Amino acid sequence: MPPLLSGAMASAAWTGAGLIPVFIVALAYLRYSMFDPESRVIDVQEIQDEYDFIVVGAGSAGAVVASRLSEMRNWTVLVLEAGGDESEISDVPSFVGYLQLSDMDWQYKTAPPSSDNPYCLAMVHDRCNWPRGKVLGGSSVLNAMVYVRGNRRDYDNWANAGNEGWSYKDVLPYFLKSEDNRNPYLTKTEYHSRGGYLTVQESPWRSPLAAAFINAGEELGYENRDINGRHQKGFMITQTTSRRGSRCSTAKAFLRPIRLRPNIHVSMHSQATKIVFDHSGGGGGGEPRASAVQFLRNGKKYTVNARKEIVLSAGAIGSPQLLMVSGIGPAEHLTELGIKVVNDLKVGHNLQDHVGLGGLTFLIDEPITFKKSRFSTASVALEYIMNERGPLTSAGVEGLAFVNSKYADPSGDFPDIQFHFAPSSVNSDGEQIRKITGLRDAVYNTVYKPLVNAETWTILPLLLRPKSSGWIRLKSKNPMVYPIIEPNYFAYPEDVQVLIEGIRIAFNVSNSAAFRKYNSRPLLTPMPGCKKFELFSDEYWECALRHFTFTIYHPAGTCKMGPSTDPGAVLDPRLRVYGVKGLRVIDASMMPTIVSGNPNAPVIMIGEKGADMIKEDWALTESFHSHIEPAVIV
Repeated sequence: MPPLLSGAMASAAWTGAGLIPVFIVALAYLRYSMFDPESRVIDVQEIQDEYDFIVVGAGSAGAVVASRLSEMRNWTVLVLEAGGDESEISDVPSFVGYLQLSDMDWQYKTAPPSSDNPYCLAMVHDRCNWPRGKVLGGSSVLNAMVYVRGNRRDYDNWANAGNEGWSYKDVLPYFLKSEDNRNPYLTKTEYHSRGGYLTVQESPWRSPLAAAFINAGEELGYENRDINGRHQKGFMITQTTSRRGSRCSTAKAFLRPIRLRPNIHVSMHSQATKIVFDHSGGGGGGEPRASAVQFLRNGKKYTVNARKEIVLSAGAIGSPQLLMVSGIGPAEHLTELGIKVVNDLKVGHNLQDHVGLGGLTFLIDEPITFKKSRFSTASVALEYIMNERGPLTSAGVEGLAFVNSKYADPSGDFPDIQFHFAPSSVNSDGEQIRKITGLRDAVYNTVYKPLVNAETWTILPLLLRPKSSGWIRLKSKNPMVYPIIEPNYFAYPEDVQVLIEGIRIAFNVSNSAAFRKYNSRPLLTPMPGCKKFELFSDEYWECALRHFTFTIYHPAGTCKMGPSTDPGAVLDPRLRVYGVKGLRVIDASMMPTIVSGNPNAPVIMIGEKGADMIKEDWALTESFHSHIEPAVIV
């Protein structure tokens, strides 16, 4: 068998017993291997004993931090990534659902909820899947590529809470620094830029329902606008982190162009297991200094020293876990597990996530929806390979909206609900979606399996600023044992009330003239477990939320940034861990409050700003005359 086809066959098997037809995988492999001009990141084979900086995690933030630090010719940087490289599958936007539960995914699950606050009841064992990227590029490889910055008031609120330097006017330049926006109508504004590493584009293909979604928003009184511009409230065709019809992960954007810099080493399949502290007083002020990282690679244990700093960019689950197993965290919790306490901080607290209702399904009559059976064809694959166009360029979320429930702050532009519009639903690729969501057979077979031949679309209403928060706790001091994840959804009744209003606004979208021309109507099959309530009543919707509890996986806040007067703060406003030297956390876990929207773009911004903070802090003692100019992006 030719190497090309054997690789494609292996990939098809990897994605789930050939659920993606082999010929499509083979063509994707061909494009990935021969037509993509960007070379692959080098997996270093010989690791030095010491580097200036060690970055743990090469995800949405870590890839950015490492790339920017390596701009300094006289600094050496080691990047430790627990996963491997991207593949021909991850490069294709429409294959996003096949990446979860693969070896690119940490495959986390939430803990079963308490009986007095149930959620995830439609899932096997009452546990929701929480995919996180275990791959170069991290969760930017597994996500739906949605580019959203959040609301300007998110950042102003951070600054007003005592986090100097994090207001909207402070962070906007870092969004612009990264961005290479290739939508001509956007680059003419002060809110977008060209020439950065990260390519942002609309998908070159979308269904006719995308226009209906925008028109419906206008009927409801919302403008069709750039929600990353001056105002957030409104409807918009999705901006995505894509380039030439393919995914633009942070690994592709920030690491591939600088792969030949001699001062940066990337070590794949390298899982950090512990931060080592020097207690000899070398950190200054009597504080311990983070001096080394222990990690496992190919079953072998390594220890690498850091001359200057260690940066944790392992995400809102990985970073708090690594801190706690290393002795930084709640003292009582660590002591119970026999971990020596280095500093007593509220690591793992303040876990926040965007939560909403999954599987909200509407039916139409025309054959225009996004279905696996419709687009698994040779002609569709060839259009993608040869022209960089067609349905395979879409990750499924064609439209976004930020809307006000009746509970939203009427004094300003601060929506409390986000819509993700997709011209598909659970039935559109039923077996795979059931698998990745963990739906119980009874739920899938009752509600969605009868729709296998139907034309459906969905809105995922998400709560932007939940009052409820959860926590990450260690299950064991063994760093290879996954932590306990308790999101604690719906602990505050107000969260349920806002979401119910969001669901009702979604119904108004379906009832608009724009959708009525397709005879749009809601699915009337009740959620199993909720039949005792009147269909579509408030009580029914709360029951449905507690059953098909759904997020698009936005955990944040578990290493909270805050001033020294904040008892819950883990990091200072320069992202340094309190009470130790030489250790920062630069990822979504630093967020004091979760941003109002998809966090991937904000996390990239945090990586940009965090790297600049490191450069500024070390500028006090070093000269920066050896700056390396950024590589050219193709």
